Amino acid sequence: MAVLSGAVFLAALDQTMVVTVLPAIMRSLFIPYTRLDDAAWIVTGYLLGYTVAMPLFGRLADVRGRRIMFIVALAVFAGGSVLCVLARGLELLVAARVIQAAGGGALVPVAMVVAADLLPGRRAFALGIVGAAAEAGGVLGPLYGATLSQLWGWRTIFLVNVPLGLALIGATVALLPRERRDRTEGRQAIDFLGAALMAASLAALTIGLAGDTKAGEVAVRPAWLAACVVAFALFLWTESRAKDPLVRLGLFRSLPFSAANLANLAVGIALIIAMVEIPLYAYSILGTSEIDGGLLLMRLTIMIPIGALFGGWMADRVGYRATGVFGFLLAGLGFFLIGFWPDQPGGWTMTRDLMVTGLGFGIVIAPIGATVIASAGQRWMTTGSALVTVMRMVGMTVGLSALSSWGLRRFNGLMEQTTLPLKTGDMTQEQYDALTAAYQSTLNAALHTVYGEFFLIAGIVALAGVVPALFFYRGRTRGARVPFLPQ
Repeated sequence: MAVLSGAVFLAALDQTMVVTVLPAIMRSLFIPYTRLDDAAWIVTGYLLGYTVAMPLFGRLADVRGRRIMFIVALAVFAGGSVLCVLARGLELLVAARVIQAAGGGALVPVAMVVAADLLPGRRAFALGIVGAAAEAGGVLGPLYGATLSQLWGWRTIFLVNVPLGLALIGATVALLPRERRDRTEGRQAIDFLGAALMAASLAALTIGLAGDTKAGEVAVRPAWLAACVVAFALFLWTESRAKDPLVRLGLFRSLPFSAANLANLAVGIALIIAMVEIPLYAYSILGTSEIDGGLLLMRLTIMIPIGALFGGWMADRVGYRATGVFGFLLAGLGFFLIGFWPDQPGGWTMTRDLMVTGLGFGIVIAPIGATVIASAGQRWMTTGSALVTVMRMVGMTVGLSALSSWGLRRFNGLMEQTTLPLKTGDMTQEQYDALTAAYQSTLNAALHTVYGEFFLIAGIVALAGVVPALFFYRGRTRGARVPFLPQ
């Protein structure tokens, strides 16, 4: 469990650690701030590689063996880190980040399934431990990256992955047990065409929803979205006819499996709203620094790994369904409390509401993962775990696009009757100061309205997650096994 948790923690660190060192990377690679959108692909490229690699690696793990694919994923992650250290240009660094992320993304579903196998009687708690490690990595990533970069330069944050990755490979070889596998499993073909089509669909979706900023609003890229639809339609067509498909489409006929995927989609949409809007709220409404905005967000994110552990413990005792419903209700309640914050909320109020929201997000992690693993069947466990993780990433991508597009339109609509005051020759300083104060008051009111509506929308999405959670497995007694679907 320590090896599994350490690996996903390291992969999650790299997902967020470059956020705080992006300016240093841009200076080192001579990237002007006019190319900030291009530099953002250092972050986006990791998310893209992290997402598209999961289904293929998940299926490879189910067919070739989870232990060996865990080792391969660690090797790819370490190799990608070496390429990041050696990169001397933006394009090479983004490509290296995609390779690094392919290994990092593959670690998550494999770790989930191996953990569930190691502790079959306490499966949800085992998944809570892995989920807590992944969330803790995401929380500490920005601080970790900033500290190492400040001490030894930004390339150090990638260099340290190499010895850590090699140490984890050695620990995996020494500690993780070999699976006893059916001889027919290793002879199954891998659907590389299906993997390529799914990767193309996810990549086109990410690029299409990233959008272009034009004339004060965010416009999606219709051509890329059309390519996503075409690639996904071809993927479904090939999977329905493949002898050994990448994804067994019949999995989605299982109501708990489909419900868990929809629930994680809701988690992704609601969580990205919190991750983006809370620091912006602190900076623009409360007048704090960027660092203080990040610390405000940590009041939410620090509770997610704690909630994951508690949710795993709870799910093993009262069942996946009750735990999932409770977690979504708690997250929804937290967002509604945040949505009705006054102009200047007190520190205790913000801490309480953010911690409630983060706790709710953490609680749902284990019941979602445990429901997928229980309903996917022994031969499709890792593939199912990969799919449910991809659904969360898709939710974050869709949520971020909708957030940017709707938020800018809403803000522009609130401010369309208000113009920035300009001082003229016949205007006294007192008159100009009064107009400026009135404009600032209108601006603050518009921002407060938009942020409040964002948080209320996130609350609605979180409460909508209760509906699929009602279709998780009802009960779970300690030591009992949920029956798998027929193979």
